Amino acid sequence: MDLIKIAEEAFATGKEHPSFRSGDTVTIAYRIKEGNKERIQQYRGVVIRISGHGTKKHFTVRKMSDNVGVERIFPIESPFIESITVNKYGKVRRAKLYYLRNLTGKKARIKERRM
Repeated sequence: MDLIKIAEEAFATGKEHPSFRSGDTVTIAYRIKEGNKERIQQYRGVVIRISGHGTKKHFTVRKMSDNVGVERIFPIESPFIESITVNKYGKVRRAKLYYLRNLTGKKARIKERRM
């Protein structure tokens, strides 16, 4: 068991990210490698799920791209995540927002939480 913890600590990034919850709109600066080039891509969407705990924690972000819903899962401890920025704090009553998959347009909006 100790060998597993040692391996996890060796691969841990140690980056500090802002706290966010389901319903928040976030922008993730993600490093993408294409051939021998590297670039940073901004991925902005609504957090619909946060699961796992500790170093295995991951979250799902949903965005609309040309009227097609795109979901992507990001591990919190990924070395490819440069930064996470919270754009809007959403006011929701669920932990998993799977119902957003069936909604389009104005129905898919989330109220903003006062901070």
